[in-house]
Amino acid sequence: MHDDIGTWDDDAIDLVREIRESLAALANDADLTCTLMQGCGSMGVECVIGSVVPRDGGKLLILNNGAYGVRMRRSCEAMGVPFVEMLDSEEEAHSPARVEEMLAADPAITHVAAVHCETTTGLVNPIREIGLAVGRQKRRYIVDAISSFGAYSTGQGGVIDFSAGPIDHLIGSSNKCVEGVPGFSFIISRREVMEECAGNARSYAMDLHDQWKGFERHGKFRFTPPTHVLMAFRQALREMHAQGGIPARERRYKENNDTLIAGMRTLGFEPLIPASIQSHIITTFLIPNPSFAFDPFYRGLRQRGYIIYPGKLTHRDTFRIGNIGSIDRSVIEGFLAAVKDFLK
Repeated sequence: MHDDIGTWDDDAIDLVREIRESLAALANDADLTCTLMQGCGSMGVECVIGSVVPRDGGKLLILNNGAYGVRMRRSCEAMGVPFVEMLDSEEEAHSPARVEEMLAADPAITHVAAVHCETTTGLVNPIREIGLAVGRQKRRYIVDAISSFGAYSTGQGGVIDFSAGPIDHLIGSSNKCVEGVPGFSFIISRREVMEECAGNARSYAMDLHDQWKGFERHGKFRFTPPTHVLMAFRQALREMHAQGGIPARERRYKENNDTLIAGMRTLGFEPLIPASIQSHIITTFLIPNPSFAFDPFYRGLRQRGYIIYPGKLTHRDTFRIGNIGSIDRSVIEGFLAAVKDFLK
C-alpha cells in the first residue's frame, strides 16, 4: 500500500484487469465476469439488489435468518424494491424445499437472495441446494458470500457452485477471506445476465451495469478508485495463489475452527450452532452463566492482544470469535491461553 500509481495510467488498468480475472478464475467457471465497486460488502449487496431486480415487474425473495438478511430487507425498503421474506430462526439453516415451495406459489418473484455464511451466528446456509431449487423454478439467484468467498470450495460439486446453482450474481469483499484490507466489494456475475441489468439501477453511483460497462470498455472505474486498497488486494490474491489457493485456505480455517471449539469446550464454553451447519468463518459461543459479563472479558482479552466480537443474537447471550484472516493454529492456541489466563 506504500506504492502509488496514477488511476488513469496503464499500470492501474493492468491492476484492475488482474484482479477481475483472478476473482473470476477463483470462482471456477468460464462464463463469469467481475465488477469491482467502491465501498464495503453491504454496499455491494445493495448495488446488486438495486441494479438487477427489474423496475417493472421485478420482485425479490429474501432468505432471512440473521442480521445480513435484515440488511437486504432494509436496502429494499430504502430503494423501493418489491420483496417478500422467508424468515427462519437465527439458529436454523434455510430449507431448499421451502424455497422451492415459495417460488412455485408466487410466480411474481423474479430473484432470490441468500446469505452463504450468516455471521450473526456463524451458520452456513446450503446455497448450492437452494440454487438448484431456484434454477428449477427458472428464477435469478443472488448470493451474499462476503464472509465466505475464498474459504469454501468452488466449482463443480463445490459449496459455491456457479454451474449447478446457477448463481447469477455473487458478492464478496476485499477484507475477508482473500485477506486484503477494507475498501471495495466485488460482484462475480454470469455474462449472460449482466445485460439484463441495463436501466434497472435505483442509484447512479451504484449502478452495477454501468460500472461493469466501464470496466469492459476502458478497464477503469467510473469514479475515484480505492487505489491503494486495490494494490493490497492484488498482493493478497498472489499470496493466496502461492499458498495453494482456496483449498489450502479452507483447510487452515477449518483447523482454526476445530482447534478453537475443542479448546473453548475445555474452558467451559459451548458453541451455539450444531456442527452440521457450523461454518469455519466465525464461531458463536454461549455465555456460560448469568454472572459472566462480556465487557470485562472483552477488555481482558484485548489487554492480552486479542479482539473478539460481541454477540448479535436478539434472544440469547453470546459472543463470537473469527477464524479467518492471516492467522493459524498457533494464533488460536495463543488466544486459548489468554482466555485461560483471564479466567484464572
